[in-house]
Amino acid sequence: MIYFVTSNKGKFAEAREVFVDLVQKNIGYPELQADTLEEVVAFGLVDVTARLKGPVIIEDAGLFIEGLKGFPGVYSAYVQKTLGNPSILKLMEGVEDRRAYFASVVGYAEPGMEPVTFRGEVLGTIGFEARGTMGFGYDPIFYLGDNSLAQIGIEEKNKISHRGQSMRALKEWLDYRHS
Repeated sequence: MIYFVTSNKGKFAEAREVFVDLVQKNIGYPELQADTLEEVVAFGLVDVTARLKGPVIIEDAGLFIEGLKGFPGVYSAYVQKTLGNPSILKLMEGVEDRRAYFASVVGYAEPGMEPVTFRGEVLGTIGFEARGTMGFGYDPIFYLGDNSLAQIGIEEKNKISHRGQSMRALKEWLDYRHS
């Protein structure tokens, strides 16, 4: 059993596709205002490993939009909660460079070991409209070709997404470590 500390049901559902023995813990942790996702995850792991006695995962992700100089980046969750997709699309009006990428950093720790982190990224573009009802957060405005991430199912999304990549990298590391 591994604890996944998150309040986000969508993140947990995606992670459960990779880890069947995952237990969601909605206990919160302080999020460092930092420049990188790795710093945010490392800081959060210190807090949660002190409170939970066992293997722990936390994950932080961000949407980085080239035409907005990387915004919202490490502040993606806050921006999504306070402004949402309509405001991002409004900011993108008149912006020619619509390239963007999602990044995910998953951190793992257990008693008596140094924490490890794994990163995943997926390249795409910001669409001109929100499309799709599957997924969550920025998925309806993040496009891979002609479709948004919210137009593909969770199984297909996990094969290509930033979070799917970081979670699979952690799983491979754990499988190798325990073999």
